[in-house]
Amino acid sequence: MAVDLAFSGGGASSTDPDGPDGVRMTWNSWPRSKVEASKCVVPVAASVTPIRASPSLVVLPYAPLRCKPPCAAVLNPFARVDFTAKIWICPLCFSRNHFPPHYAGISETNVPGELYPECTTVEYAPPPLDAAAPPPLPVFLFVLDTCLIEEELGYVQSAMRRAIDLLPDHALVGFITFGTQVHLHELGFADMSKIYVFRGTKEISRDQILEQLGLSLAGVRHGAVAGAPGYLKGPQGNGLHPSTSVNRFLLPASDCEYTLNSLLDELQRNQWPVEPGNRDLRCTGVALSVAAGLLGACTGGTGARIIALVGGPCTVGPGLIVSNDQSEPVRSHKDLDKDAAPYFHKAVKFYDNLAKQLVSQGHVLDLFASALDQVGVAEMKIAVERTGGLVVLAESFGHPVFKDSFKRIFEDGEQSLGLSFNGTLEINCSKDIKIQGIIGPCTSMEKKGALCADTIVGQGNTTSWKMCGLDRSTCLTVFFDISPSERSSQPGIPNPQLYIQFLTNYQNPEGQMRLRVTTITRAWVDGSNAEELVGGFDQETTAVVLARYISLKMEMEEAFDASQWLDRSLIRLCAQFGNYRKDDPASFTLHPNFSILPQFMFNLRRSQFVQVSNNSPDETAYFRMLLNRESITNSVVMIQPSLLSYSFNSPPAPALLDVTSISADRILLLDAYFSVVIFHGMTIAQWRNMGYHNQPEHQAFAQLLQAPHDDAQLIITDRFPVPRLVICDQHGSQARFLLAKLNPSATYNSASHEVVPGSDVILTDDVSLQVFCEHLQRLAVQS
Repeated sequence: MAVDLAFSGGGASSTDPDGPDGVRMTWNSWPRSKVEASKCVVPVAASVTPIRASPSLVVLPYAPLRCKPPCAAVLNPFARVDFTAKIWICPLCFSRNHFPPHYAGISETNVPGELYPECTTVEYAPPPLDAAAPPPLPVFLFVLDTCLIEEELGYVQSAMRRAIDLLPDHALVGFITFGTQVHLHELGFADMSKIYVFRGTKEISRDQILEQLGLSLAGVRHGAVAGAPGYLKGPQGNGLHPSTSVNRFLLPASDCEYTLNSLLDELQRNQWPVEPGNRDLRCTGVALSVAAGLLGACTGGTGARIIALVGGPCTVGPGLIVSNDQSEPVRSHKDLDKDAAPYFHKAVKFYDNLAKQLVSQGHVLDLFASALDQVGVAEMKIAVERTGGLVVLAESFGHPVFKDSFKRIFEDGEQSLGLSFNGTLEINCSKDIKIQGIIGPCTSMEKKGALCADTIVGQGNTTSWKMCGLDRSTCLTVFFDISPSERSSQPGIPNPQLYIQFLTNYQNPEGQMRLRVTTITRAWVDGSNAEELVGGFDQETTAVVLARYISLKMEMEEAFDASQWLDRSLIRLCAQFGNYRKDDPASFTLHPNFSILPQFMFNLRRSQFVQVSNNSPDETAYFRMLLNRESITNSVVMIQPSLLSYSFNSPPAPALLDVTSISADRILLLDAYFSVVIFHGMTIAQWRNMGYHNQPEHQAFAQLLQAPHDDAQLIITDRFPVPRLVICDQHGSQARFLLAKLNPSATYNSASHEVVPGSDVILTDDVSLQVFCEHLQRLAVQS
């Protein structure tokens, strides 16, 4: 039973803020009562990365040992074990459980892997019930927009060819093209090109789609679609595919590579005539319905992804976001605020129903949107996010943001995203804790129980969530409610620790079912002990949790004022935990654990998550989806970008995110997550334009120019979606990408002696960080 722990990474490195468990909390010491929790201002929440890659992860080749129902928690290092009586006590519900006979050999010197103190996160890989059955095959169903100009169509064809080369040979592939009509290609019919055509103007149900394809559920029930999940009943003895099987449309990549490449060679743009002044008639909604309907014929447990490549707005049929008359613009934030977007709510309802269908089937929708205009990401957000799909927004199918991101999802080895399928997350916790809900790429499974809180945040009213698609970096935010029962306030010694267990069942990229179990403990703190509360505060996690929370509120509540809500919360927090004399702003100080939070809030108020009017609804939806699914470290960069400075006088060093960091003889590298900006000071740009870096005596200058490019490449290689690289010069038009993110400590209103020579001013009426903090101090100390 004992497991040999051969750690290759020696546990999490000290630089890894997520630790071996991949869990970060706003408060690492929890207040005991509801009243004390409300005084803390910041919600008690945890950011969880369910299947994060960890070099120290222990994999156990047997099934987990569970506590008796209704608890059903898994045995973990925090359980109290009586080795002589062979009993373990669950730390969550205090039930006594007997070890089964195959644990008879355990003793204090021979413990199973799940009881090792360092194994708070373990993964179970039990042998499959049917060892002879092959693992389910992953399905990739490509849905391709053909209402594109010839140049864009060429880019899509080359991206698709690259993807087909990278696909695993055993993966099943399907192909749908759409314009004014939907064309489903029967890849299994090798003699000639055979296509099923669906009209793009009306909504069709899953049953109608299956019936038209000869895959009706009646046929499925009669055993026409049996066999391994994903690959449903092999070819007949004569080499022809049975006409009632879905594998006419979904073939192994190795079998249909030639057919797919031939189809791509013959691919033409949508042939439907378009009158001058009109948009293409594009039926995105019907195309996705047909894709979901086709996958509905797969057996349960098949991991499948619909990969939609969309190059413009849906203008016909269900999911319509704008009419085909070009004089009518696509809806803006202002239209949505005034309820002047006639198609929006109907389209959202359509994609909500599509999301429910995909979740019930366990399939994922990935969206690659590449167009200068909006394509409807705001409407499709619900289907992508509920199924745990990936989303990439670019200007063109030829842009590196699309090309490199699209390639990444098929790569394996170190570059692999670790795309997994059919995940479910269950949360179990100590009895005084209830779960309000989750913000992130998942869907509530409506499994109500005693642990559900009355207040719902995001996907709530459940202790179990479905994640049709998840990967190594997928991150969820869980909101908790502290509600002690009468029993817990009885006299006696209260338990000083609380426990939470996260159980993630998922199908890994190789098709094997795994169970990842993470059990964490934190300390309860009495309200009078503010020092311990402050000591356990995580300001980075708090900034991200608040950003996710207000993004949700802005979507759900029409009149919600995010800036005002953030200001009030920050003032209350500083008044509660700051050190000061009443009515004396000069005496105000903050504990180091809170010191950067005002700066985070200042940048969050100015970010694209709060100031949405500068972006289209599609861009806002895209930014929010990534904010909700990325790790805390990445999300912090979205809120408050990092800035590096390169100069002759010193090695590369972090610089203040301030306009004063701009200097004529410096290069700045800004990482704003969605874009990476290399900004050359005026003098550096002039020297480069004169070609000094090409002269042998100026090797140092050539190295200085190259250094930020090398560092930018490291950032880009490591990130999905691939960020946009912007290379610009001081006073150039693209310098706006940097200036928009900097603290405006020098504006057009500043006196000339306040502006550093060679630096810059920002043309804005926004207040600077210094003025913001002065106002905060004044309001926090008011009696």
